[in-house]
Amino acid sequence: MTVGQAFDQSVEYYDNWMKLALPSYNEIFSVALDLIPFDESDAIEVLDLGAGTGLFSQRVFNKYPRAKFVLYDLAAKMLAIAKERFQGCPNQFEFFVIDYRDFQSTRKYDLVISSLSIHHLTDSEKKNLFGQVYVSLKDGGAFINIDQIKGPTPDVQNLYWTNWLKTVREKGAAEEQIQASIERRTKYDQDALLVDQLRWLSDAGFVNVDCVYKNYFIGVFFAKKNIKIPPNTV
Repeated sequence: MTVGQAFDQSVEYYDNWMKLALPSYNEIFSVALDLIPFDESDAIEVLDLGAGTGLFSQRVFNKYPRAKFVLYDLAAKMLAIAKERFQGCPNQFEFFVIDYRDFQSTRKYDLVISSLSIHHLTDSEKKNLFGQVYVSLKDGGAFINIDQIKGPTPDVQNLYWTNWLKTVREKGAAEEQIQASIERRTKYDQDALLVDQLRWLSDAGFVNVDCVYKNYFIGVFFAKKNIKIPPNTV
């Protein structure tokens, strides 16, 4: 079973599950939105990598109603939910069932976003993707990635797991959904260290690279493509 097929199996409950499974769900997305370096009236062009059911794009769209979006995801059933979510705005949304690990874009975007997806790639694939994201951005554009972080030691990693299990059970998550999530994480997750992810972003050419927010194993990463100043203008 591929990672896309695994997530397609969770499509009926995925949105509600994320609210239970993601630490500080609303706060994480609030931070991510605050990082977007554009005016709310701007007609920005946005690429969502691993868009799933469109949860992250929905929040960006709520704040930037003139924005145009391209959504990529491997899971066709999840992307079908995203299509339903945005069916009232067909001219502002495009959807592609695609494996973005080999992402190369001839289009340029103001903003690239991703949430809980890139950790499914190997370290070398992550590093390559960050480079391609940099190329796909317009000067002054930004990359905002909500993603998982590997604990720096086995003890810290165990702390992450123990806290997560305790939290989702206290929230009342169904044990069947918890076990399905554990199975997906065990089979498909390839979390990277915080320091490595920051270094790969910097190596790709990004500036102002930071993990702006962190809650145990979840971080909100920010990276910006510097505005190039034409020669003989300073």
